[in-house]
Parts: sequence; C-alpha cells; structure tokens
Amino acid sequence: MTAPARIDHPAFFGDQHAYYEQVRDGAPGPRLVRNPHGLEYWLVTRHADAKAVLLDARFSKEPRRAARALSEAGYPDQGPGSFFLPLVNSDPPDHTRLRALVSGAFTPRRVAELAPRVEEITHQLLDEIGQPAVSEGESGAVDLMSAFAFPLPVLVISELVGVPHRSRAALIGWATRMLTVSGAAGGGPGERTRRLSLWFASLVAARRPGVRTDVPPEEQPDLLSALIAAHHQDERLSDEELVSLLVLLLVAGHETTTGMIGNAVDALLRHPGQLARLRAEPALLPGAVEELLRYETSLARTTLRVAREDVAVAGAVIPAGAIVSVSLAAANRDPAVCPEPGRLDVTRERAPHLSFGHGIHFCLGAPLARLQVGTALGALLDRFPGIALADPDQPQHWRPVGDMRGLLTLPVRLAAGTSGASA
Repeated sequence: MTAPARIDHPAFFGDQHAYYEQVRDGAPGPRLVRNPHGLEYWLVTRHADAKAVLLDARFSKEPRRAARALSEAGYPDQGPGSFFLPLVNSDPPDHTRLRALVSGAFTPRRVAELAPRVEEITHQLLDEIGQPAVSEGESGAVDLMSAFAFPLPVLVISELVGVPHRSRAALIGWATRMLTVSGAAGGGPGERTRRLSLWFASLVAARRPGVRTDVPPEEQPDLLSALIAAHHQDERLSDEELVSLLVLLLVAGHETTTGMIGNAVDALLRHPGQLARLRAEPALLPGAVEELLRYETSLARTTLRVAREDVAVAGAVIPAGAIVSVSLAAANRDPAVCPEPGRLDVTRERAPHLSFGHGIHFCLGAPLARLQVGTALGALLDRFPGIALADPDQPQHWRPVGDMRGLLTLPVRLAAGTSGASA
C-alpha cells in the first residue's frame, strides 16, 4: 500500500488547494492520509465520492464511536465535551429528533424575518469601522476580521437564540476565543467547550422561569425559549442536549459564517476584475455568493466519520472501524463538475458545491449564512467603493486548523486604493 500522504503540516495551510489537487488527481478514490499527530484516516476528495459518502449510513457520526476510534489510533485526548455536539456528531434516530427541534428556527419565514435585523447589525458595524478610517485617511488599515467578520455572525445568532443584549458582549468574547485561541492555550478545545457550556447553562437557568412551557416550541418567540419548552414537554430534550445545541449554534454557525465573509472579501480584493464586474452588475450578487462559497469554503473538511463495516468507495475498500473525512474544499474544485475550478468567476453558471455539506447533515443554517454573506458583501462594497487590501504583497494568514478554512486577519484600507492583484 502507498504510504499515507501527510496533511495539516505548516506548508499545507498556505496552499491547501494545490495539496488537495495532488491527492485528488493522484488516486482513483479515497486516499489514506496522516496528520502531524500521527492520526491516519481516509480522505475523500472527489465530488461524486464525497456525495456518496455523505449519504451513506454505513459511515457513523456517533460520538462514542468516534472517540473510541481516535483513542485506538493513539490520538491525543481532546478533553470532555470534544465530541458531544448534537446534530454534528450523532446518528438517527437522535439526529432526526434533535434536527426537528431546531429546524423551525431556520425556515424561510424565520430567516426572512431576520433579514432587516441582519442588515441593521451590518450597517452598525460598518458605521463603527468607517469612522476611524475617515479620520486616519488612506494610511489607516482596519482588520476586517476582528471588526466585522467576527462580530456580525455572533450578533445575528444572539438575535436568533434570544440572548439578552446585556450578555452579547460576553458571547462575542467567547466566540472570539473559540476562533483565535489554539493548542493547549485556554485549556484546549474540550475545556473551552466545557466553559462555554457552563455559560449557556447559566443563561438557560436565568431564562427558564419566564418561559411558558404550555406554549408549543414552534410558537415560542426565540430559539432559546423553544428549546426550554421542548425540554419540559414529553422529555424531548435533555439538559445536556439543550446546552450542547446552543454551543453548537455558536461554534458551528459563527465559525463557518465568519470564515465565509472573510474568505469572500479576500477573494474579491485579490481579483479586482471580478470585483469590478460585481460592482457594475449588483444583480450578480446572489450567484457571486455561491461562487465565492465554492471557491474558498470555510468548512474545508467534514468532522470525522467511522466506517461501521467494510465499505467500497471508488475502488478503495475502507475497512470497518476506519476514520473517514470528506474534503469539501477539494470536492468543490473537482474539474469533473466545475470547469477551470481554480478560477474565480462571479458570472459562472452555478457550479454544484458542497460547502454546506450533503445528506442528513446538510447545514440547517445555510439560508441564514447565505443571507449574512450576501448582506455583508453588498453593504461593504456599496459603502466603501475604494476598499483594498492594506498590503497585497503580504501572504494570507490562515488559521492552522485542518477542518476549517478562515483568515486570522484581513487588513484592509477603506479609502481609495489599488490592490495590485490579478483579475
């Protein structure tokens, strides 16, 4: 057997697409890879294979199964709470039950009701970053990640969940730590998840006395009230599941949307010809959002699955108990479904991308994420026609996290300037 390919090394994060292209084009199916910790797993990179695996119930996301597989592989323990994020790490029937409880918050009607508030929050944040830029002139740079892409999704999630205004600054702090603190700092990801769970548990305890539990969840004013009501009705939701769903909404919903916004802005600023086309034809924005999601997805790889039995995928046999991950970034740039996949084209006929996943774990928050990215891009380009990279010769600073693809910083000038990047 061919030696496992190395993944997630320092050079990988600088040019992941070139690496994925080598893996995708170098084998007819899934490839065995090894990360810096020595963990070996099967990586799926082709679009057709990715869809097949994401639809196949023989690949389990049950948390105890994943934890056991990682332990047997000698992977470092990530601490308590690392795998207990329902919806993300669960199989039917638990996944079906939990998804039904949350899905009401993401209906087209609920998302449409949030649209005016999303626009209002967007413009409030742009007001704040625009004032310093005016006084500092062209020499002043703004980090668009910390000033805009980080706070926008968490404030929108606060609206969706029903977090009191007085608690939102604390939630932004938690979200920022989850995205910017790496390694063992802050106690590691498991410890940070545990602390965030305690924060949400206190929020639930404070809200619970005011929730009318005789009102069905679907008629509650916000998601937090709906989940509390579901907890009291027919024991449809345990205390642990309730809190973990709230953690998931923050971690998954915020992290991915923050990455989407930063990646989209960065891609446009590095392709001024495409940016100019979008400015000239604002009606292209919805399609441009889909192209930007395809071009640089913020969810580079799915969370781990474990094969329940031997499974044949495109000529490769993934043995029972083996760990599997799907590279959405690689699948999105598969030339079999997208001609010239490495080229950004805001006029492209919609290429089928998997940035929100596929199958039963397709992202519930996809409509809300699309709304936020479209609103953010439209407002940013309208209000700051001269926006440009502060230093286009500086390399991008990507987060060193294998499954996510997001910028740590995005320094821009909001006044007139040129990016010097390619079209």
